[in-house]
Amino acid sequence: MDDGYRNTNLYQGGREANQVSDDYRYQDGNYEGYAPNDGYYRGGDEPAHEEDAQSDVTEGHDEDDEVYEGEYQGIPHPDDIKEKQKKRAPAVADEYRDRADLMAERMEDEEQLAHQYENIIEECGHGRFQWTLFFVLGLALMADGVEVFVVGFVLPSAEKDMCLSSSNKGMLGLIVYLGMMVGAVMLGGLADKLGRKKCLIISLAINAAFAFLSSFVQGYGFFLFCRLISGLGIGGSLPIVFAYFSEFLSREKRGEHLSWLCMFWMIGGIFASAMAWSIIPHYGWGFSMGTKYHFHSWRVFVLVCSLPCIASLVALKFMPESPRFLLEIGKHDEAWMILKQVHDTNMRAKGEPERVFTVSYIKTPKQVDEFIEIQSSTGTWYQRWLVRITTTFKQVWDNVLYCLTAQYRMNTLMLAVVWFTMALSYYGLIVWFPDMIRYLQEEAYESRVKIFDEEEVSHFTFNFTLENQIHRNGEYRNDKFIGMKFKEVRFEDSLFEECYFEDVTSSETFFENCTIISTVFHNTDLYEHKFINCRLINNTFLKQKEGCQLDFEEDNDFLIYLVSFLGSLSVLPGNIISALLMDKIGRIKMIGGSMLISAVCCFFLFFGNSESAMIGWQCLFCGASIAAWNALDVITVELYPTDKRATAFGILNGLCKFGAILGNSIFASFVGITKVVPILLASSALVGGGLLALRLPETREQVLM
Repeated sequence: MDDGYRNTNLYQGGREANQVSDDYRYQDGNYEGYAPNDGYYRGGDEPAHEEDAQSDVTEGHDEDDEVYEGEYQGIPHPDDIKEKQKKRAPAVADEYRDRADLMAERMEDEEQLAHQYENIIEECGHGRFQWTLFFVLGLALMADGVEVFVVGFVLPSAEKDMCLSSSNKGMLGLIVYLGMMVGAVMLGGLADKLGRKKCLIISLAINAAFAFLSSFVQGYGFFLFCRLISGLGIGGSLPIVFAYFSEFLSREKRGEHLSWLCMFWMIGGIFASAMAWSIIPHYGWGFSMGTKYHFHSWRVFVLVCSLPCIASLVALKFMPESPRFLLEIGKHDEAWMILKQVHDTNMRAKGEPERVFTVSYIKTPKQVDEFIEIQSSTGTWYQRWLVRITTTFKQVWDNVLYCLTAQYRMNTLMLAVVWFTMALSYYGLIVWFPDMIRYLQEEAYESRVKIFDEEEVSHFTFNFTLENQIHRNGEYRNDKFIGMKFKEVRFEDSLFEECYFEDVTSSETFFENCTIISTVFHNTDLYEHKFINCRLINNTFLKQKEGCQLDFEEDNDFLIYLVSFLGSLSVLPGNIISALLMDKIGRIKMIGGSMLISAVCCFFLFFGNSESAMIGWQCLFCGASIAAWNALDVITVELYPTDKRATAFGILNGLCKFGAILGNSIFASFVGITKVVPILLASSALVGGGLLALRLPETREQVLM
């Protein structure tokens, strides 16, 4: 650049980013386009300075006038001077302008920025930087997949360890989805105001801290609270991950690579299933501290499941903020430096380090938000924080309302219905499949029950396990039950006289209408509720076992883990197909086609009368539906502008989790009663949502606004 032109005006922020300093002065008298000294643009053609402009991007002058590379000096591109000079004309101050005019100007700026940003991302290329970010955010998405499976895997063990009732078990199964629903809306909205990286770090830190803590707490209430807050954290990560990654992708790469990113949710499910199978059945993998504190194997599993979240949290510290977000809030120089970092990283990886980043000026939208900042000398510290927090949440609430304005209302409502119907059917069936398999197993188990009628046993020592038996009208006199286990054993209308029970552990064992006389119970878990309508005469209970006991390794543990593992693995073909075809056939056809095919798969569940058939139909359903999930993630990101993207995604994902809660509750209530209602409900929801999805606008050809 000509040495006579020096920029001594530092970058001032959002409203001054597009103004040129008065210090650009005519000095040699022959620069075409400037009057000698009055500073006004006179017309004429701008000279071409392409080579000079490219060089000036990375060259500056130190005090000794020596040239050095790699530092941005804030010097605008000559091609932008004409536009900037027009803005130097007298104008009405922003505070006296109508807000609608300011918003219209901002929208015009955003449209210009969207097209310019697309060109910049294409210049930066797709390479090492995007793949590094891909794996870092993939770990966060993997943590989300793990969180969905954790409670389901630990529930059979936790219910014994914490003595959970049926209602408590149901609440523990739903509490994670409740936390995810709140976290998606709250943290998704904050990500549009505080930044993608900052909010994602907060989200993952909350999840990691409370997931880790939940593995050590003993009480049910505290464990429930920890899983709620853990779900809140990981629920907020999902909308941020997709908004964050999409802003580093060009239009031609966006659909495909966002779909590849979705594979990490599948990897999370596989990881959780494999760890559950490897750890939970080993009840000896733990320790006890006295009689009050027990750290069993299922707690080790919960601890291990927090590792993907911790790994992502650490790696995220080395990633930059989204430059698209920074441009939205007027931080031009920070965004420019990050984009240059992306460019240089990719060019070095391609073996072209000499390639120069040619962008010198990026459009920044007019800043119209009214953020109140209290000086440090004003008020107390909590008053300052209160103002900041209330102002931020007001802006988040305004973003939520903006998604329902006329411009976006129809798209938001249609997407809400599609997200809800998809979640209702998918999460409902995902819970219904293992419950049905468990029900079929229980039916088969009960069919093998052994019945003993009117047996008389005296002076006999039982020191072995009794399982799946019914004893009716029996008489037991002077018998000893020592160091044994009862599993699914029922004594009906029987007599126990002068018997001795010591070190006995029981599971699903009851005494009904029995008479028990002069019997001693020492160190057993035969509590009062296990004696139903019994006559207890002159009996002694000494040193009963405290708490519930992890007494038996379930025979069907392996099958349940295998079902979840195969269900997660079955989405691999669907993930690959959706990634390869997302930018070819479009998002709308992908959603509609996938949901309609999934609805057809639901009808075949009428023929699933065995465990193997149910597992097969589950795999087919999961594989067919994953393409719709991937396309929903992509189109939700693309339909909303940058300053509303994470908010909208959070609202829709929160509604998705609400559908999951309803689906879990409704579908589980029909297990063992009928298959008709769950199948018809799931298939009709999928058909309705799939047909409505076809009315959404296609977004594969549009730039990211």
